[in-house]
Amino acid sequence: MQADTTADRLIHELGLQPHPEGGHFRETYRSTESVRCSDGRIRSASTAIYYLLRGGDYSAWHRIRSDELWHFHAGTPLDVHVLTDDGKLVTHRLGNPLEYPDAVFQAMVPANHWFAAERVSSGPEAFSLLGCTVAPGFEFSEFELAQASDLASAFPAHAAKILGFARRPA
Repeated sequence: MQADTTADRLIHELGLQPHPEGGHFRETYRSTESVRCSDGRIRSASTAIYYLLRGGDYSAWHRIRSDELWHFHAGTPLDVHVLTDDGKLVTHRLGNPLEYPDAVFQAMVPANHWFAAERVSSGPEAFSLLGCTVAPGFEFSEFELAQASDLASAFPAHAAKILGFARRPA
C-alpha cells in the first residue's frame, strides 16, 4: 500500500472536493451579510475557500464577476496568470517570499478578468495550498470557464500560454 502524500492528507483532512477548473477546494466562509452590487445583484459580502493544486494539476482559464484575493498557505510556489483589459499577461507568483524572493503571500485578480494558475514545481509530492477570498461573494452561477480557442483568438500574443491551460475534457 502506497503512503499518502502531504497533498492527499490535506485533501482528506480539509474535506476538499474536485473543482471544475482543476485542483481541489472547499468553501470555508460565507458572510451572512449581503451587499447590493452596482448592477443590482444581491450577494454575500464575502466568501472564502481552501484551494489546492498538486502534481500536474492546474487551474484552467476562467473568470468570475467579483475581485478574488489569493493567499499562499503552504507548499511550493504557484503562478497566477491574469489577462488584462489592454491585452497584457500579468503573472503573480504566490509563495513564501522568505524562501522564494520573487514570491508574495497575496495577489488580487480583478473582477471579470480571465485567469489561470499553475504550480511552479512538479512531481508527485509537490503541492500548493492557497486560500481565495472573493468580494462580493462567489456564486457558481457567475463562474465561467473559457473556451481556450476563443480566448487565444482574443489574446493572440498569449495563445501558447492560453492553450497550455485549457480546460481538460471531462
